[in-house]
Amino acid sequence: MANSAGSRKRARQAIKRRAHNASLRSMVRTYVKKVEAQIEGNDYDAATQAFTAAQPVLDKMARKGILSPNKVSRTKARLNAHIKSLKAA
Repeated sequence: MANSAGSRKRARQAIKRRAHNASLRSMVRTYVKKVEAQIEGNDYDAATQAFTAAQPVLDKMARKGILSPNKVSRTKARLNAHIKSLKAA
């Protein structure tokens, strides 16, 4: 356990921040799953709408440092590729 008052406060803050960040990561996963569900259903228009809703959320998490910018970019590229393949098919 932390000894000084400052380190005790830092420990409390770390617990709060970890819970908040976990909540944000969960929200991002939910948005991605919504897009993937529309892709699985072969619904191009719904998948496009879900992807359009997910993009700003993903970008915001990258800006805030919740997720790595490379991970966000990779996720968006893969989802977009899947959506494009729906239109081609």
